[in-house]
Amino acid sequence: MSVVLSATDATFADVVLKAERTVLVEFWAEWCPPCRLLSPILDQLAAEHPRDLTVVKVNADENQASAARYHALALPMMKVFRGGDDIATIVGARPKAAIEAALAPYLAG
Repeated sequence: MSVVLSATDATFADVVLKAERTVLVEFWAEWCPPCRLLSPILDQLAAEHPRDLTVVKVNADENQASAARYHALALPMMKVFRGGDDIATIVGARPKAAIEAALAPYLAG
């Protein structure tokens, strides 16, 4: 079973940008109720796609440099990375099916 990873400003490049597979990064905050609703969905996605998706959470309050760099102004905000490139953005809490549909072009299948 895959797990959701955490990244900080200091580890973002190693955990996200240097990853060999597609990475879904959620920018979140403790005070954000929609972020809490999204958490179990991200856990499920990580478990269901262990070979072709890495799910990473970044606390936007504690890691403001990364949040600013990727314009995480509304939380939760998810970014899809592949090969170090920021290739897609999903803003707001979404149902699992909507997130899977947004990720479909970037997953092996």
